[in-house]
Amino acid sequence: MNSYLVGGSIRDKLLGLPIKDRDWVVVGSTPEEMIANGYQPVGKDFPVFLHPKTHEEYALARTERKTAPGYRGFVVHAAPDITLEQDLARRDLTINAIAQADDGTLIDPFNGQQDLNNKILRHVSPAFTEDPVRVLRIARFSARFDFTIADETKQLIQQMVAAKELDHLVSERVWQELEKALITEKPSLFFMALRDTGALASIFPEIDQLFGVPQVPKWHPEVDTGIHVMMVLDQAAKLSDEVTVRFAALCHDLGKGNTPADILPQHIGHEARSVTLTAALCQRLRVPKDMQSLALKVAEYHTHVHLLFELRPATILKVFEALDAFRRPERFEQFLLAGEADFRGRPGYETLPMPEKEAFKQCFIAARSITAKPFVEAGLQGPAISTAMQKQRIHAIKKVMDDIKQAE
Repeated sequence: MNSYLVGGSIRDKLLGLPIKDRDWVVVGSTPEEMIANGYQPVGKDFPVFLHPKTHEEYALARTERKTAPGYRGFVVHAAPDITLEQDLARRDLTINAIAQADDGTLIDPFNGQQDLNNKILRHVSPAFTEDPVRVLRIARFSARFDFTIADETKQLIQQMVAAKELDHLVSERVWQELEKALITEKPSLFFMALRDTGALASIFPEIDQLFGVPQVPKWHPEVDTGIHVMMVLDQAAKLSDEVTVRFAALCHDLGKGNTPADILPQHIGHEARSVTLTAALCQRLRVPKDMQSLALKVAEYHTHVHLLFELRPATILKVFEALDAFRRPERFEQFLLAGEADFRGRPGYETLPMPEKEAFKQCFIAARSITAKPFVEAGLQGPAISTAMQKQRIHAIKKVMDDIKQAE
């Protein structure tokens, strides 16, 4: 029985990155021997065990055979005669198919170290096409490491798209990979990798159809709506570590890809279409409710951030109420961050001042200072309190906006 450290921990160590989890493969053993040595079996599908002291995962060397569509359609074969090289051969990418022996020796039968040095993502074998989740994983690795996908691997993915293998992706797995991609330093690379391989239209058609749609106003000849959304997403990643903010930024302009050609130059009503498409995307991927809620509000009201100085005080208050900002001020902060990302997701706007953001904050502070207490003390009851508060809040917002205009 020999144990080898494998997979992501070796890859990250070679890249000089922190190692989060360590996984092991065991060659020459059986489930009975593992249990006899104190290892605790976990899971039903694979022969995986927890070390009795470290609780790290130890999996018996195994091979896999495709028997049905999708990522679950595999038969696993684990036996003492399965070699380390056979186990590594079933892995997705060469950079994930490196093992380390107890003495520190690296076993690298597929030249993963060379691909790491060249920043290349390359499939280990044609079996890559058997698992559609691998398409999402390789795009996520492209975003995480800023690596390029090998041409031959792109061709395999294109074959998978043509064979409609991606239709077998399960919503939960798509969301899991998307969520991981969104926390990378430059999440746009995830979507651009999918687009480069032809997979974006199959997995995220709402996003794919944004490319080629003119952006109005036209800031740069090469920046269409798809590129703009990618720039906004990367700006959101710079402004916030929260996946909630980044996902909202991703969805903010979905409606522009579904705008009729006759009104495209004005993008009239794209907010309503953005809300509809965002809701459908969230339902399909089973996005957590809290993330879904912010994404819908940003889709509906993000233009209000840019048009703040043109809005009536009552409209500004409507935005606060729609966000439930008085009870959840953090939601308003998230909304503003997504709005700022939209502002900065344009060539030349990355470092410009954004007076609308500060003005919006001042309006919110003024409106939030109006509470029910003085109206209750004045003898008002029921709906009259709410009406009076709303009137006072509108007045407070108006005063802020008037003061700002006078100071200009």
